[in-house]
Amino acid sequence: MLEPTQIIEESDREISIKWSDDTETRYSARQLRQECPCASCINEWTGEKILDHKSISPFLTFKNISIVGRYALSFSFSDGHDTGIFSFKYLNGLSEPPAE
Repeated sequence: MLEPTQIIEESDREISIKWSDDTETRYSARQLRQECPCASCINEWTGEKILDHKSISPFLTFKNISIVGRYALSFSFSDGHDTGIFSFKYLNGLSEPPAE
């Protein structure tokens, strides 16, 4: 499994993660908010997205970023949302192109 070797808060709107395979991925606050895996944003039973992507401001920022154990990051966003836990595996999967 890939693990982050470096996590950098580039600005209040963007982070970058350098992975153990020497790749680097950048994520915007808006992108991560839109992909939040919490039960408020995704139906736990069906996996269907509940969150309307259009409702997320393009000016969304990170208020706080926390490491959760040795496996995830948690973000507090400027819109008040803070319940998602983004595993490193999930974050790395967001950097890959969607399956066709």
